[in-house]
Formats: sequence, structure tokens, C-alpha cells
Amino acid sequence: MPTLRLGSIAPDFKAETTKGTIKFHEWIGDSWAVLFSHPDDFTPICTTELAEVSRRGPDFAKRNVKVIGLSANDIDSHNRWIQDINEWGKTDLQFPIIADPDRDVATLYDMLDYQDPSNRDKKGLPLTVRTVFIIDPKKTIRLTLTYPAASGRNFDEIIRAIDSLQLTDRHKVTTPANWKPGDDVVVHPSVSTEEARKIYPNLVEHKYYLRTTQQPA
Repeated sequence: MPTLRLGSIAPDFKAETTKGTIKFHEWIGDSWAVLFSHPDDFTPICTTELAEVSRRGPDFAKRNVKVIGLSANDIDSHNRWIQDINEWGKTDLQFPIIADPDRDVATLYDMLDYQDPSNRDKKGLPLTVRTVFIIDPKKTIRLTLTYPAASGRNFDEIIRAIDSLQLTDRHKVTTPANWKPGDDVVVHPSVSTEEARKIYPNLVEHKYYLRTTQQPA
């Protein structure tokens, strides 16, 4: 199976979810998408993560991003667990969660845990790790993150990364270390300094290769 890299087309698949059967590319449509896996239902860190994603629903919607979860549990398990997530997180989880007990999608996206011997089901089969794929409307993989089972994700960072991707798609800029929306940005190396001076009246030339400006609208 070819390795999924940045720039790869996200593999399409058909799967059962808590919101019915989907074909992944059709489900994405003209939106961005975040596909993320969690190790197991009815576990503590996963409960906090999915509650956070649910609470951040308006933040994803504002950015035209659909989110979809996945683990190697069945639909019945997901639906029962959602009640716990809603109760604990004081939320109303509406995004779909893929049921992948046969590990078909997890294998396709290389989400299975080959490191942690404790991250196994009762049959000894590997469970998924905390993988994140950010996919654009062209179905291109734009960012990947993989966390071990023991480490919960920072969804502020995932949203920040989406903001960076969408901004740099619209303008010839890049975002520096620790950038946050509204901070200064770096002019893309493909833009000459002469051209940059015309486009960005607030251009600051730190080095010939490092030029910053205010974030474009």
C-alpha cells in the first residue's frame, strides 16, 4: 500500500457511521475535512477529545470544515458512548463517527498502533492511535498528525493549522513559528522583494530571504 504523504489524494472509501452510510469523497463535497481516529470508545482521553470537537463545532463550520471520527468499534458502541460524551462534556455531538471494527479504513490510512502493546482489543488486535488528516476540497491531504494513545490532542493547534492552510492558499504568504490569526506573516519566497513592496505596503525586510508583513484580509 503506498504511503500517504502531504499532497496525496485522500483514499476514498464507503463506511457505516453514526449518521448513516457515507462515501468519503461525496461526504466531503466542496468542504475541507478533518478525519481523526481515537483508540477506543468508553475511554477517558477519547471522551474528552470528542467532547471538545463537538463543542468546537461552530469553529469548524465557520471555516467550512467537516469533521468525522473513527475507531475500531461498532455503531452500537459509538451510539451508546455518545450519550456519555454529551453528558460529561455538556454538549450535543452531531458529527459522524465511523465504525471500523474490521480495521479497513484504519489500515487504508495507516492509523493502527504498532508501538503500544496495551493499546489492543480483547482479541489482541491493535487499536487506532490519535491520527489527524486535514483534507482540502480537492481531496488532497494537506496536514497529518499522529499522537500516541496516551496523549490527548490540542484542538486549538488543529484549528490554527487550518487557519494557516486556508490563509496561505489565498495569499502568497507563509506563517512563522507560533503564528496565530492576526499576527504578521512571512512573504512567500516566490515573490520578489520589488513585487512584495507593491503588494504589501507594510513590508519589513529582516533579511533578503525573511520579509514580513501584516496579515492580508
